[in-house]
Amino acid sequence: MARIRDLLAAGRTYSFEFFPPKDDHEHGILTDTLLELQPLRPSFVSVTYRGGRSSRQRTYDLVVGMLKTTTLTPMAHLICAAHSRLELAEILVDLRKAGVENLMALGGDAPTDPEAGEGELAHAVELVELARAIGGFSIGVAAHPIGHPGSPSLDFDRDMLSAKLELADFAITQFFFRPEEYLSLVEGLSRRGMDKPVVPGIMPVTSLSAIPRRAAMGAAVPPDMVAVLERAGDPESVRRAGIELATELCQELLDQGAPGLHFYTLNRSMATRQIYLNLGLAPLTIN
Repeated sequence: MARIRDLLAAGRTYSFEFFPPKDDHEHGILTDTLLELQPLRPSFVSVTYRGGRSSRQRTYDLVVGMLKTTTLTPMAHLICAAHSRLELAEILVDLRKAGVENLMALGGDAPTDPEAGEGELAHAVELVELARAIGGFSIGVAAHPIGHPGSPSLDFDRDMLSAKLELADFAITQFFFRPEEYLSLVEGLSRRGMDKPVVPGIMPVTSLSAIPRRAAMGAAVPPDMVAVLERAGDPESVRRAGIELATELCQELLDQGAPGLHFYTLNRSMATRQIYLNLGLAPLTIN
């Protein structure tokens, strides 16, 4: 199994993110998506985790299943929220025993799962420290181009991210829509002497109904982009316009030296596959 820090050291990475299915219907959708995206030969894929025993098992099963039955390199997400230090150590040991070497260490939101307990670690950097103590992981952390909602200032946010990256290997950003937001983040880290890879996260907006959802998730779609999508008209035209806007963002990021692209797929493949084709990244056998 490849470690993501080594993949990034070797060149650009192109990666996808999925969430574990909750039922048979979602499982079928994800299975189809994995079959459609695997031929794109992503550098790695990440699997989210919301906390609680049931979510813990779903993430574990999906990551280990990918490791054993596909050619994909999976990365497991893990959050501090609602876990004791001992529980987190147990999860990390179980992942290592199963052969998982890539970890995304997150603070996380408090789960709604009634099975979830009180959290013992307050910040993601403490989870990174714990994973380092367990050993054997290539560790990623989250970055926020416009700043974490809980940060009192952008400078404070950059200071905290730099401190996390001192211990971690790389960062992946939350989604954003302006290349200058990503470039400002990287420049802010550089001023602090931090040059570890920060991979931009991409989430295309392919429907008008997605516009308010993106704002609720932490990054509002800029007004000029909203205008483009609204002018597109019918749903298929909106989808094409959203994919074109995402393609332009990706190309600008690559032109500016980004170490790769990380696609938030929402367990669907169509937009990601089209952006791949637009950028000329898909293998020649894909059409």
